[in-house]
Amino acid sequence: MAFELPPLPFDKSALEPHMSAETFDYHHGKHHKAYVDKVNGWIDEKSLAGKSLVEVINVAKDTGDKGLFNNAAQIWNHTFFWNCLAPAGQKPSGKLASLIEEGFGSTDELVKKLAAEAVGHFASGWAWLVLDGDKLAITSYHDADTPIVHGAKPLLTLDVWEHAYYIDYRNARPKFAETVLGNIINWDFVAQNLDGQGESRADQKQA
Repeated sequence: MAFELPPLPFDKSALEPHMSAETFDYHHGKHHKAYVDKVNGWIDEKSLAGKSLVEVINVAKDTGDKGLFNNAAQIWNHTFFWNCLAPAGQKPSGKLASLIEEGFGSTDELVKKLAAEAVGHFASGWAWLVLDGDKLAITSYHDADTPIVHGAKPLLTLDVWEHAYYIDYRNARPKFAETVLGNIINWDFVAQNLDGQGESRADQKQA
């Protein structure tokens, strides 16, 4: 029994020039894979056989197992992040567009505020757009922390660990945040998560 490294939902060169194939070689092929390998090495030792990824994350949170939590949550966070990305061209529509207009005035303003959250987040972590009741809200979490253990309903995330952007943007986190959020967001996936089931879309059972 083991978790798997989920394949990218797009060709690794599909998001160029905004994110390069080389970035995905490292970020997905090495960093994300390392979290999967680490958790799989603990499955028998920590009696995790048969549990889903989200169940493992919650066990780690409840028992204070920081090593397990950090690695399992990073599997989930990264899987969700890849699904938040798509080749340039999408725009919010329907209910999502209405909620964005209600909460932020425009998509440009939402992107600006989410980018500011990402840039202002000290050290490693994740910037998030979540559903708070029937409204949109922006927040961020440190390191591997994730909204699914805080009762928040995830809609969209941006990885602000340095390994997410250093190959393409070096130390320019602001440029990375503005470019990714402004160009290659999978708004259809974000809209789908308005059903409150975003947690399940990055979960997986052991193979």
